[in-house]
Amino acid sequence: MKAVLVSVALGASAPLAAQQKAQKADDHDSHHPGEASKSPLTNGEVRRVDKSTNKITIRHGELKDLNMPPMTMVYQVKDPGLLSQVKAGDKIGFRAEKSGNNYTVTEITPSK
Repeated sequence: MKAVLVSVALGASAPLAAQQKAQKADDHDSHHPGEASKSPLTNGEVRRVDKSTNKITIRHGELKDLNMPPMTMVYQVKDPGLLSQVKAGDKIGFRAEKSGNNYTVTEITPSK
């Protein structure tokens, strides 16, 4: 009989423990704001700069965060001022993001 009572007591306490754990996991006071992680810069070579359309053609390696294999591609630039920093043939590091059906370069840094 004692075994049955112990079994019932343990069985009844399991849902309570799970509920307490779930509430603690959802405790908004325990969340700490942090910076969104940025994707790493991708290496590339500038093939063409078109300031009139704010576009840049880059031959680049894999963009893992965008699931894109190595290729040469034309990108819009978020800030047209980025185009004044580079010319065809420059080796660069760059970051791109997808917006809708378009890809936009958001950062360019010269490679060393």
